[in-house]
Amino acid sequence: MEQSMVHIPVDILYKFMVAVFTGTGISEKDAKTCADVLIKSDLRGIESHGIGRLRMYYERLKAGLIEPSVTPSIVRESPTTAVVEGNHGMGMVIATQAMQMAIDKAREYGMGAVAVRNSTHFGIDGYYPLMAIEHNMIGMSFTNARPCVSPTHGTQPTLGTNPISFGAPTDEECPFLYDGATSITQRGKIEVLARAEKPVPAGWVIDQNNQPMLDADQILDAILADDAALLPLGGESERLGGHKGYCLSTMVEILSSALQSGAFLFQLSGLDENKQPTRFRVGHFFMAMDIGSFLPPDEFKHNIGELLRTLRATRKAPGQERIYTAGEKEFEMEKYVRANGVPVNANLRKDILYLQQELNLPGFVFTD
Repeated sequence: MEQSMVHIPVDILYKFMVAVFTGTGISEKDAKTCADVLIKSDLRGIESHGIGRLRMYYERLKAGLIEPSVTPSIVRESPTTAVVEGNHGMGMVIATQAMQMAIDKAREYGMGAVAVRNSTHFGIDGYYPLMAIEHNMIGMSFTNARPCVSPTHGTQPTLGTNPISFGAPTDEECPFLYDGATSITQRGKIEVLARAEKPVPAGWVIDQNNQPMLDADQILDAILADDAALLPLGGESERLGGHKGYCLSTMVEILSSALQSGAFLFQLSGLDENKQPTRFRVGHFFMAMDIGSFLPPDEFKHNIGELLRTLRATRKAPGQERIYTAGEKEFEMEKYVRANGVPVNANLRKDILYLQQELNLPGFVFTD
């Protein structure tokens, strides 16, 4: 059933998110960082990680699963690398500081890499390479997550959605930015479908008997009960390359846990041995590469621009008007959302109004 939709101006949602975060004890500076990451997701049309996640953060902060005001600390450091202890703080704050550290190291030494442990959900993976792009750098970002994806030939939720993001500047207005989970879909998209009261496409999720599941609410409950799993990129077998998605996810798990002696796989469930809520202990890994250490930045931007323009100019499939390169659709969506507002359906609006009432924030109106 299609729900009614309102479009809320970007600045109103951003200010509301800042107010919610500060209302939970987060400093205004850190609240703005968190809200900036979330609103970037809404701007780029990634509705699974924007305002739709705000209630999740609020409830985790309220439950004491996230520390509102801790400072990340450096465990180990070299001129080009660092290991950062997140101390269970807000993932967006920890991640922006870690990525900035990688950028600073790359500016001085050509490359920088920072591994993070004991963090929390940090929003969209693509936010962090965009930070590097602003400094004429290539940026990469990886994170592990709660187990919800099965390994190839398995049915148990074991790996996280474990996204990979890679970004680089070009000589065009739009940078190249890939940001994608190593699973076919991610838990956030299942949550979006649940709010929209829509079914999940066949081939995204399997039950413990390797049969497809289609009901979004049932899937979310079944994943928590260890009875369902999202599938890796390529699907449930090796025939269409499911083993490749599985191996990419494992690569992200290694980068997000082994270098920093952090948590991995089932240790990220958010539940203790008695099945009670506990800290998530998420790990991240960030890299920045200074383009100027390889060649003049303008030359690189022209090279990559020519590459992307060549891809877009190749023969199109029947019925297709355009070939896109990574980041174009989101770049265009950002212009549209800035002009027209963030689309919010009825169930998401209920969550927003719930937070407004919980924190006594009467100064916001969430209508077109």
